[in-house]
Amino acid sequence: MKLKTQGSGTVDVADSAFGAEFNEALVHQVVTAFLSGGRAGTKAQKNRSAVQGGGAKPWRQKGTGRARAGTIRSPIWVGGGRTFAAKPRDYSQKVNKKMYRAALRSVFSELVRQDRLVITDSIEMKAPKTKELAGMLKKLELDSVLIVNEAFDEKVFLSARNLPDVGICDAASIDPVVLMRFEKVLITLPALKLVEERLS
Repeated sequence: MKLKTQGSGTVDVADSAFGAEFNEALVHQVVTAFLSGGRAGTKAQKNRSAVQGGGAKPWRQKGTGRARAGTIRSPIWVGGGRTFAAKPRDYSQKVNKKMYRAALRSVFSELVRQDRLVITDSIEMKAPKTKELAGMLKKLELDSVLIVNEAFDEKVFLSARNLPDVGICDAASIDPVVLMRFEKVLITLPALKLVEERLS
């Protein structure tokens, strides 16, 4: 299939990478797994066996007129342990490479169908200048945009980091979440070819 580039040019890309059907269930599963993998899962609380103290029975079982008590570290006592104490856990979900690539194909294909994928020859900055990059994006009528380069470009990164609705990503570290976070995706031709090789 052919995709339009900035200007009047076109570029040939594989149908398998940019013409796939949108699989909503798969994309949802991969996005959920990706976000879950970023959770720390380090919350911890103490149950009654982990709280310090409470070794002896506070008073005898009968004859005091008070309620029965076996330990001062019971969950209903001040300073006692939590009933269902939280423990460190791993929230990550398994997603194999085949599913992950299929989800990326679905997202890229949907971007193409919605005219949200903008292709340009290159994005180069002579110096890190936010004003220049903002002006270039304004000419392209791109407000909320993810810029995808072939590799990490420090000048482009420094130019874009103060723009609130502009993201920077290289072709190797693209994920479904960042692709859907912005209204449009501005990708260079070399980066497009790398993505095509990865997804074909």
